Amino acid sequence: MATKYVEKKGKFFVPTKAAKEESLAPQDIYKRAKADRVKLWGELARDGLSWAKPWSKTYEQTSNGFGWFVGGKLNLCYNAVDRHLNNPDQTAIIFVPEDVNEKPQYISYFELYKQVNQAAALLKEKGVKKGDVVAIYLPMIPEALIFMLACARIGAIHSVVFSAFSADALKTRIEDGGAKVLVTANYYSRKGKKVELEKDADKAITGMQVTKIVVDRAKSGKMFEGKADVIVKPEVMESEDIALLLYTSGTTGKPKGVMHAVGGYTVQAYYTSRFVFNLKPGEVMWCTADIGWITGHTYACYGPLLNGATTVIFEGLPNHPTPDRFMQIIEQQKVNVFYTAPTALRMFALEGSDYAKKYKMESLKILGSVGEPIDEKTWMWFFDNIGKGRCPVIDTYWQTETGSAVIMSLPGHGPFIPTYAAVTFPGIEFDVFDEKGKKVPNGKEGILMEKPPYSPALIRGVWKNEERYKKYFVGKLYNAEDNAIMDKNGRFRILGRADDVIKVAGHRLSTAEIEDAIDGLKGVVEAVIVGKNDALRGVVPVAFVKTKGDITEEQVVGKVIERIGPIAKPAEVYFVEDIPKTRSGKMMRRVLRALLHGEDAGNIMTLINPECVNKIKAQVEAKHPELKNVKPVDSKAAPVGKKEDKKK
Repeated sequence: MATKYVEKKGKFFVPTKAAKEESLAPQDIYKRAKADRVKLWGELARDGLSWAKPWSKTYEQTSNGFGWFVGGKLNLCYNAVDRHLNNPDQTAIIFVPEDVNEKPQYISYFELYKQVNQAAALLKEKGVKKGDVVAIYLPMIPEALIFMLACARIGAIHSVVFSAFSADALKTRIEDGGAKVLVTANYYSRKGKKVELEKDADKAITGMQVTKIVVDRAKSGKMFEGKADVIVKPEVMESEDIALLLYTSGTTGKPKGVMHAVGGYTVQAYYTSRFVFNLKPGEVMWCTADIGWITGHTYACYGPLLNGATTVIFEGLPNHPTPDRFMQIIEQQKVNVFYTAPTALRMFALEGSDYAKKYKMESLKILGSVGEPIDEKTWMWFFDNIGKGRCPVIDTYWQTETGSAVIMSLPGHGPFIPTYAAVTFPGIEFDVFDEKGKKVPNGKEGILMEKPPYSPALIRGVWKNEERYKKYFVGKLYNAEDNAIMDKNGRFRILGRADDVIKVAGHRLSTAEIEDAIDGLKGVVEAVIVGKNDALRGVVPVAFVKTKGDITEEQVVGKVIERIGPIAKPAEVYFVEDIPKTRSGKMMRRVLRALLHGEDAGNIMTLINPECVNKIKAQVEAKHPELKNVKPVDSKAAPVGKKEDKKK
């Protein structure tokens, strides 16, 4: 019988005795963190990783920034691959192709070691040196991880670009990062069709001096098969050397090149995977995020491998060709940790729950949520239908800038509360402040900010943009720019981006809170709230709602009044076929806001569902004929940033 890791206790869910006994995070970990956060990180780093040279100072903060494990030397690839060679046959990567007729591949740590060395040699042959930038534009195939690790091995900085981004988006990132080499693939599979990736890659680098390496998708996982073995010695890196460059998705304007340091990122990726997911060597973790996002970096690549575990990478969409594809993979590959986004969960829930009953998924022990605040209905669907009431749902909060999860409930500690991200990871301290950096009382809404000493994996800079980096800080506080409430027990409820707050008649309302109220209606798949200018009240909320049943505007408005009050009721409700989203699952309020105000929605090239935009535009214009003068949305338009970006 499968182990039960969680039980109901009053209004909360708490770890069982078995969960506490199996916890890799010691029961005194929070006590140790409270006593001395710097000392704790020093002890963890020393115990968990292999260092070429010990550090002289655990933490250093100057007027220009901060550093961790100063003077220490290590290599990220060595820690993720080489040090597990005492168990060479252990599976490192399980690659599941989209085509159900194409067999999964199982790559051992020894085989991964050989392929990473081959990739590292190839990069060096192309002239890549320590500190050079390598752009990686690959789908979810083994070579995506192999070339990331190869870059880490030789001290190059990898800049991974999401494979579904357009040629223009790729070009912007290559130009800004100054990449010398681009690693791409000839094609990949999506919903049974070939996506000709190399064509976009060629378009992006036209006229640029960039060397191209092409992976043949038909030989994925076997690119270096038959080639003579080669060994490339891992480059000894300073702890504060830059490990990776990752551009934000650009939903808030021009993409920012976020930089992370080797030492701090390695330590935090290792321990958050170990403590948050209770991940043990040999266990199987499936993080469904694409490698083009920080979640994919940390929990589909580095985190599991640093822990000697197995990572599952899946080429396709988790509901193709049937809605239960992801359940099939969990059961077939005996997945222990399943980490996904609320957007995906709502997509699964749309099919109901009957189809989940034929799958036991007894290997699962941890469920994780990431990417956006998760509403209670989706949380409970996940808990009941995937975890079968046995597994805790770990709601994690973090950003590209934090490098790894920073707020959550640890599985052996709990409690697990729907809609609450819970407490900070041991050794990290966030609190809630106003815009000037003054702490707000518990229970009151404010902005989430981190206190120094900052977490080891926190952003070290914005590539070629020192001024933008400074804007992340309010005095000595790192400003996460997310709205949150902290209760008297130190538990956080994340309300969404600070720029996703609307002021109605002087009242600050969180869009996430209104959306959560609407999501509580039976038949609602998801909802998004956007502020619309109003002559009387300044701004009014407008709801865009996707449903799977008959729901009326009166029901939507009534639910909001019931849950929040009349001040929050939507002035208009649009029932839509789909809500515009980026491929990472972020709802594009910018696009909806533009449609409401009769403005050009601009670039929609990074959306997963661009076809829905003009349909919504027609709905808005039917209600507001005065907006019909705006031209139809052009999916090939140049990216549109904020006003300040245009001035630059």
